[in-house]
Order: sequence, then structure tokens, then C-alpha cells
Amino acid sequence: MTRVLHSLSQKSTGRTRWVTNVKLGRKCGELRFGPAGKPLDLKGDILKAPEFLKRLGLDAMEYEAVRGVNISREKAVKLGQLARENNVLLSLHAPYYINLSSAKKATVEQSVSRLVDSLVASEWMDSYAVVFHPGYYTGFTKEEALKKVIEGIDRAWEEARSRGVEKTWLAPETTGKSKQVGSLDEIIKICTSVERCRPTVDWAHLYARSRGEFPKTIDDVLRAIEAFEREIGRHAVSPLHTHFSKIEYGRGGERKHHTMSENFGPDFGIICKAYADTGINATIISESPVLERDSLVMLEECRKFCE
Repeated sequence: MTRVLHSLSQKSTGRTRWVTNVKLGRKCGELRFGPAGKPLDLKGDILKAPEFLKRLGLDAMEYEAVRGVNISREKAVKLGQLARENNVLLSLHAPYYINLSSAKKATVEQSVSRLVDSLVASEWMDSYAVVFHPGYYTGFTKEEALKKVIEGIDRAWEEARSRGVEKTWLAPETTGKSKQVGSLDEIIKICTSVERCRPTVDWAHLYARSRGEFPKTIDDVLRAIEAFEREIGRHAVSPLHTHFSKIEYGRGGERKHHTMSENFGPDFGIICKAYADTGINATIISESPVLERDSLVMLEECRKFCE
């Protein structure tokens, strides 16, 4: 699908500015690009973000509720309205303080509550997916921790339904640390065990979790896409909710996110090439420290494989 978009200058560390129009070619499915949170160069309220992103040539944004769900219903509804008017697809990242596999009952209760609040806020703003980190293995086997996560999600859905949530999807994220629930196989298992679930694939997290071993090739990415579609269903890749940045890792996995211009993996080109080869739709959220600036760098990179 051909779309007229704007591009950044090649330096991902400079201020955002609007320059020459570019086209994303017909070879690819619908690929949307945008930042994780309020754009770095946006001055003022987040309600200005959809128009700002449209002017920039971007068409997605992940609302960051990572420190807590603190948006009013009125403001969430307004944000959703402005996003629709500017063709910006919203998702929402739930609080980091979620651990559905905790050995502490109070922690699980609070985690379920935070997930429900995220689902409700997502419904208000017409966000299509709630991204969250499921939990940790601490004190349990991997199988036991995964079972507790699934039980917690079932409870969250039961309460969310009672509060009017109908359209939003849950989107558990592949995680970057070896102590976290969130391997590729675990995300697939979660999404085949609970209702209205689609994966969030964070390629940087998978790269850090595997200490640079996955993904390394286009075939690695293709195998993951095929597994999502085969095991979860077509909706998993229509669109495939994607996070990306360069990343630094150590023995335990993720250490620090980096910009696209820095000399860290993974290779974004293999992601773009695999998305182009399969023709899937995807929402690609930049988790780079320079947010929307690197969203446009990512767009430029994918454009090479889409024409």
C-alpha cells in the first residue's frame, strides 16, 4: 500500500524537522511507525501528539502508562478522537509494576488491578492493544510462573469485562531479561490460553535475552512470524505489534536501549526484509531514547525493502 510520508534527516540525534516526502512502496503490507510515548520534540500536552505525528509522517503512538494509569476518562476519549482524526493508531503500555507470577498475593492483586485499569483506559482512548510485561520466575519453575500469569490474566479479563471493556486486545511483550516470563514460546502459550490476546514482539528484548543469538538472520524473523500466525492465528500478524531499538545486554539480558545510530544489535534490516517478504501488517513502535526521530529512521530503512 503506497503511503506518502515525511522523513527525518539521517542523523537520529538531531531535532525533529519536516523535510522531503517519501513513499513506502507497494511490496509491503501496511506498516505503521511511531514512538513509545509523547514525542521527544513535542512541546505541550500529549493531546497535541496525534497532529504532531501526522505532520511528521508517522501514524502510530504507544501511550505510556508505565508509571501508573493516571489519565482521566475525558482526556483519554479526547486523545482517541484526535488520534482517529489524524490517522494515528494508538496502543497503551501498562505499568511496569506488574508481576502476575509473584509469590506474594498482594503483588498479584495489585498487578491484576493495574492490568484492568490499563484495559479500561485503553478502551476509553480507542487504543487497540495493551502491552505489558507478564512477570518473573522468582520462586517458581518456568512452568509454574507461566501458569500463574495465565490465571492472573483470566482474572483481569473477568473484571475488565464487568467494567465495559470489549474492543481492546491484551498484548503480552517478549521480555529482555532471563529472569522474566516472556520468551517467544511463552508469549505464544499465553496468547493461546486466554481471550483476546495478540503478541507484542520486542526484537531488541529477544536479542538481549538470547545474548545476541536471536534474531541474527532473516530466517530467524520469518520463523517467529510463522509461529505467531500458525499457533495464535492470523490476527497475531494483522498487525504484528512490534517494538524496536538497538540494545545493550549482559549475562542477565537487557541492560540499556540505544539509538539506531549506535553500534549495537539487532539488525533492523532483517526485520524490515522479513516483514516485506511476508507482506504482513505491523505497527512498529520505537523504544529508542530519541523516540520519533528514530521512528523515521526505521521508516527509511523499511522503505528500501518495500519498493
